[in-house]
Amino acid sequence: MRLMDSGDMMEMLTGTAIRGLNILGSLFLFIIGAVMAVAVVFFFIDITQTKDSVRRNYPVIGRFRGLFSKLGEFFRQYFFAMDREEMPFNRAEREWVNDATHEGSETVPFGSTKRLAPGTAIFANGLFPKLDGEWEKPDPVTIGPDTKHPYAPYSFFNISAMSYGSLSEPAIRALSHGAGLAGCWLNTGEGGLSPFHLEGGCDIVFQMGTAKFGVRNDDATLNTQKLAKLCENPQIKMIEIKLSQGAKPGKGGILPAGKVNKEIAEIRGIPEGQAAISPNRHVDAGSPEELLDLIHLTRETSGRPTGIKFVVGDMRPIEDLIAEIKKRGEASAPDFITVDGGDGGTGAAPMPLIDNVGLTVREGLPLIDDLLRKEGLRERIKIIASGKLITPADVAWAFCAGADFANAGRGFMFALGCIQALKCNENTCPTGITTHDKRLQRGLNPENKSVRVMNYCKNMVKEVEMIAHSCGADHPRDLTRNHVLIVQQDGHSEPFSKVWKEALL
Repeated sequence: MRLMDSGDMMEMLTGTAIRGLNILGSLFLFIIGAVMAVAVVFFFIDITQTKDSVRRNYPVIGRFRGLFSKLGEFFRQYFFAMDREEMPFNRAEREWVNDATHEGSETVPFGSTKRLAPGTAIFANGLFPKLDGEWEKPDPVTIGPDTKHPYAPYSFFNISAMSYGSLSEPAIRALSHGAGLAGCWLNTGEGGLSPFHLEGGCDIVFQMGTAKFGVRNDDATLNTQKLAKLCENPQIKMIEIKLSQGAKPGKGGILPAGKVNKEIAEIRGIPEGQAAISPNRHVDAGSPEELLDLIHLTRETSGRPTGIKFVVGDMRPIEDLIAEIKKRGEASAPDFITVDGGDGGTGAAPMPLIDNVGLTVREGLPLIDDLLRKEGLRERIKIIASGKLITPADVAWAFCAGADFANAGRGFMFALGCIQALKCNENTCPTGITTHDKRLQRGLNPENKSVRVMNYCKNMVKEVEMIAHSCGADHPRDLTRNHVLIVQQDGHSEPFSKVWKEALL
């Protein structure tokens, strides 16, 4: 057999290279042809359609406008927005939560980057702050002491209402186990009680929304037999009757049809594959009298402390409710009121409502605290603050303003790994938190995310207590409106007690 000499070798390599270039050239021409063919198809589609003016006037090229608008969310988040510029939560806030889900928040060098804009809260440190171990641990606050099963929560910071359906199975499982590890409560949201809420053995607050999912009759009235059966479970500690929520004050909950699978339909007691649209209010509670009747029926049936949740708006019906309580007696009052903020929440909502309806918790919380104190009901009715309270400063402010407890929803979503992709309502959440797409849910491991949930809760409690101790208070509940200062238009700060009093005059 003749050995191949160098000339033959060169000729073979040259031939191979030429054939390779020919193949690449053909492939390139094919791709160019395919792209041009697609462009021609899009050209005729765009120029003949009548719904989009830009695409009709600028066929093919006009399509890039929508693409760039979508990509804008990504580029703003990662490249252009400064640490404290994004909405609804900026990068600095999200990074603090991320740090808190590990061993604790990290120290920060070289000074604060927070802009002291008018309205900013600053805490008034005391001249003699508490030494480590010097403060006294108070007795737990008991909710509904006169009910059959009073509740004295271990934690002052807890998980706000998030439904199974709005959130995925692994997300709810992680929250349940995390709450169990942290010793805080988990609110079910209005979507009913699922097995995944119970899985971690945590305390459960069952939320009864306007559709009364899980305890409803077909006409959306309360089915007392179903409620009594549900409350046979000792994990159920309280019942929260939701009147309104921050995402959409005055409108019922919305779960798109694509999320209503067989399991969710069975839990809620609704048809599979149909959108779950809750009534704008409870059909059996259209007046203060009827609402107090519903609270009484729920409390008697469940044996649990029963309260109401709402976004503060028109104060007149709230004042009418308080007047009816005074008429009937303190025993008729709800055991707690959850004050939600009107600037959005975990639920999907129409923009006109999420942007323009309802007071924020910054205004609603002190209004309710003032009203209850004025009417002598503050000791009877406990207050839970909710609504964009995801950092220690937010929660400490809530205690200064009058809260007994604080809830967070989106803070715990960040603990689960939420990246604020703003896809909650599209079933395409990239972190698996708000989607029922099994492929996307794969990314959320309940075992390790539950540890992050626990760490977030415990580090929140630790750092809110740190603020309280720096102010000379034993416990966050000892903080008052004199412990927080509000930056004014001219740059100087005034105690919240003074600013609030002047605002009401």
